[in-house]
Amino acid sequence: MKKILALVLVMVMCLTVFAACAKKDNGPTGTETDVSADDPAAALVSDAFIDPINGWAEYDNLITQIKAETDYAKRTEMMHQAEDILMSNYCVIPIYYYNDVYMQKDYVDGIYSNPFATKFFMYATLSNGSDTLRLNLASEPDYLDPALNSSVDGACLAANSFAGLYTYDAEGKCTPACAEGYTVSDDGLTYTVTLKDGLKWSDGSDLTAADFEYSWKRAVDPKTAADYEYMFSGFAGYGTDEGIQVTAVDATTLEFVLSAPCAYMEDLMAFPTFYPVKKEAVEAAEDWETNPGSWCKEAGFVSNGAYVCTGWSHDTSMTYEKNPYFYNADQVSINKLEYMLSADDTAIYAAYNAGNLDFADSVPTDEIATLLADNNPEFHIVDELGTYYVAFNANSKLFEGKTPAQAACMRQAFSLLIDRDYICENIGQTGQVAANAYIPLGMADGNGGIFKADKETGYYDAYAINNDPEGTTAKARELLEAAGFTFGDDGKLSADTPIEIEYLTNESSGHVKIAESMQQDFEAVGIKMTIQTQDWNVFLEERKNGNFDIAREGWIADFNDPINMLEMWITSSGNNDCQYGRFEGWDA
Repeated sequence: MKKILALVLVMVMCLTVFAACAKKDNGPTGTETDVSADDPAAALVSDAFIDPINGWAEYDNLITQIKAETDYAKRTEMMHQAEDILMSNYCVIPIYYYNDVYMQKDYVDGIYSNPFATKFFMYATLSNGSDTLRLNLASEPDYLDPALNSSVDGACLAANSFAGLYTYDAEGKCTPACAEGYTVSDDGLTYTVTLKDGLKWSDGSDLTAADFEYSWKRAVDPKTAADYEYMFSGFAGYGTDEGIQVTAVDATTLEFVLSAPCAYMEDLMAFPTFYPVKKEAVEAAEDWETNPGSWCKEAGFVSNGAYVCTGWSHDTSMTYEKNPYFYNADQVSINKLEYMLSADDTAIYAAYNAGNLDFADSVPTDEIATLLADNNPEFHIVDELGTYYVAFNANSKLFEGKTPAQAACMRQAFSLLIDRDYICENIGQTGQVAANAYIPLGMADGNGGIFKADKETGYYDAYAINNDPEGTTAKARELLEAAGFTFGDDGKLSADTPIEIEYLTNESSGHVKIAESMQQDFEAVGIKMTIQTQDWNVFLEERKNGNFDIAREGWIADFNDPINMLEMWITSSGNNDCQYGRFEGWDA
């Protein structure tokens, strides 16, 4: 619809009409909810709905049960139940399923990524005679400590400067890194990992199983405040005074015990939170107990991967040089990585075209159509396993005075007003599929099947605003009326019950254009949205701390199992940006 309006109203800002769901949105398996005479909104929420603030312990408990369940078929069923709950409150509003675009010079070969967007540069080759690979991933990284990182660009930096027990090969399969291999007890709970002989840190000192024991226990320690500490929740002893059960039996033998069998243990052993850090280096920092990431805030920190950070001009550039002590150093041919630190798509693209970059992990939205039309061989599109979405802060003042069901109806109205087709076709432009569920298309179900095999199976019609703009916009008004809002004869919110919100995003042309598209969409019913852009690191912290009404989000899976995308929303998770379960004093 937007495309037609754009043709008619050239040079005029398009006003997009947005859709809402059918009268009752119950999810794939929902049934009718009892109607409450005191709260008409209760008739419009799914039967899976629970209070996302004061009732969220139910979700937390379900995730705990899933992680302990040994019947994989039942586990899959429970994960569908968890997604039903998550989608019923509309704090998470999926927009499209991810793919990735980047620019790479034709003389570069051997760079690869896994389905989780981690890129590996250590086995790249250059045919232009240089021994330096010049890259852009993003702006200044938030953390280089692998236990503290929660961003995709940070994971890429970690994967090329640290090495875990396992890693990914060019086919996206897990393969041993610091480990030779492992054995598992008959009950699937006790793992015994054998490390490679002669492992070293970048300073030449020995790296042993004790380093992994220290690092894993540090990642779980509340003092570290790692966003991903919940990834250890499947370990025996998690959450107890004794701590997780991981022990260095000797220098090359690491033993750990799980509370339930885990089908994706190799993926966890390949994940940055499970990478080793050197105790002496970490605790040499003066404020290491209160600022756990301070030990690697400048160049020269000790690591164990293919490259070591040797130069860092903050907000401008980073230099990494080959680590001669890397376990696979003889396979690394490029001696230096030079990173341009920037989030300015236009500046990055200009640097690439000027020959100052060999690889750029972002492309300005305005350039994509030309690159596609020219069939430019340096422009790459690869599949990823993840979802681009919008997140509401469940504790936002926007919902003050509203019942939980009324707040959910408000958020559902927003969701239904978003023209996902326009965003995919005119902003994404690279074959993104409009999302109608949080778990992405093609993700495994943990029981030998696919969790969501086709784009029709989901929680709403992602194209309703395109197919029935008047009906779906009317449904959005109905939802807002149930939440206590009134409308004028023009179909827009009355002056007595306005909605004014602020949308938070980082500085990127694509993200800003998506925000502007939604801004027009919401205006169809009179919702006023302003857009606030922030530097990457500030944006991450504000979002994490719940200092927003609505924000742009994206989650690329860390491993191919739905639990990864479901467990991040437990109350205590460092990735729980929606602030689920966080009533006043929840962590007292």
